[in-house]
Amino acid sequence: MNWSQLLRSSIGKKIVMSITGLFLVSFLVVHVGVNACIFNDLFDTNDNGDMFNRAADFMGSTVVIRIMEIGLFLGFIIHIYQGLALELQNRSKRKKGYDVQMGNRGSKWYSRSMGLLGTILLLFLILHWWHFWIPSRFTHSGLEVPVLLSNGRISHDMFLLMKVTFSEWWIVLVYVTGCISLAYHLLHGFESAFRTLGLHNSRYLVMVHKLGIGFSIIVPLIFALMPVSFKMGWIG
Repeated sequence: MNWSQLLRSSIGKKIVMSITGLFLVSFLVVHVGVNACIFNDLFDTNDNGDMFNRAADFMGSTVVIRIMEIGLFLGFIIHIYQGLALELQNRSKRKKGYDVQMGNRGSKWYSRSMGLLGTILLLFLILHWWHFWIPSRFTHSGLEVPVLLSNGRISHDMFLLMKVTFSEWWIVLVYVTGCISLAYHLLHGFESAFRTLGLHNSRYLVMVHKLGIGFSIIVPLIFALMPVSFKMGWIG
């Protein structure tokens, strides 16, 4: 089997999904770390989003980060494409369902619903880009008034944009729903990626399983607390 045949096969698609998925997991670590800077407002009443705005300014003005952003988009596109291809391939192979449904005895519901969870995440991602990435890179809508950072730089007030965006309950609820979908998507995908890439040692699998559960809870929870904290007035 050559590389072209491998990549078109189910196992090839799963390998690509695993590699891109773990790459996107690394992005989540960076993204949640940068965005969590908004919580400095809880500890420093004079912060007013300065720490977060400085972090956002660094991410948006550093050449290396901008180049990596291209790789990030490619990772998203490949992961989404391969996910859709796998879902369609699996559906075409089994036109008729099982006579006796196994339910959670065979696999967890979120493991059987990765296509649905992925679709919800894609819609959430598009909304997230519309609210923050497009204004910060192109339209500057809601960012017309610049802010002076504590390091002396003039930058966009992304903290204020988050505060205004999360002033609507429906947006907060959509974001929380997206974070819940992310949690279940990671709950299956994190461990599954390592298994696909050949991790079969039982001791390490237990470690990866526990790490995956912790990651799937902590990261989406921090993301969900951001819109909730703005709406409830805990920060901002």
